Amino acid sequence: MSAEKTEIFGKVEKMLESQGFTIAAKDDTRPWGGFFVIDENQAQDFANQYFDGIDVESLKIGGKLSPKILLVAPNARLSWQYHHRRAEIWQVVEGTVGIKISNTDEEGELKEYHPKDQIKLQQGERHRLIGLTGWGVVAEIWQHTDASNPSDEDDIVRVQDDFGR
Repeated sequence: MSAEKTEIFGKVEKMLESQGFTIAAKDDTRPWGGFFVIDENQAQDFANQYFDGIDVESLKIGGKLSPKILLVAPNARLSWQYHHRRAEIWQVVEGTVGIKISNTDEEGELKEYHPKDQIKLQQGERHRLIGLTGWGVVAEIWQHTDASNPSDEDDIVRVQDDFGR
């Protein structure tokens, strides 16, 4: 892992701990960067911190929100993807990121998002998070759309992926 990646992950981990969050999981092995998963019991605190106090009860169709912090590396991009069982809400925490959105398999235009910008992605909507010139830090919560079959990491349909996944 590069020194720069180690540094940004350490910085974000310290920030989350200083805010009182319990990190349930950490993945710094993704080719595009990685993520931190926050304890589900802290979903409302996470929403208060990163989503201007959005009421998590109004989002809890499938029970949990799977709060995460995504870190995307400069000039890296996540797969062009969509989900069958969840919608997502992203809020940029740090850095400037690019996001493409479309209702078809054809990628939409690249739009830049800055800290405090919020993006709501609908179930089935194609999307891609892209690192631009520096590291991007994005808070994410899921809105499960099927209460009997909540979404998980396997609920990713990759239309295109730079890493052959």
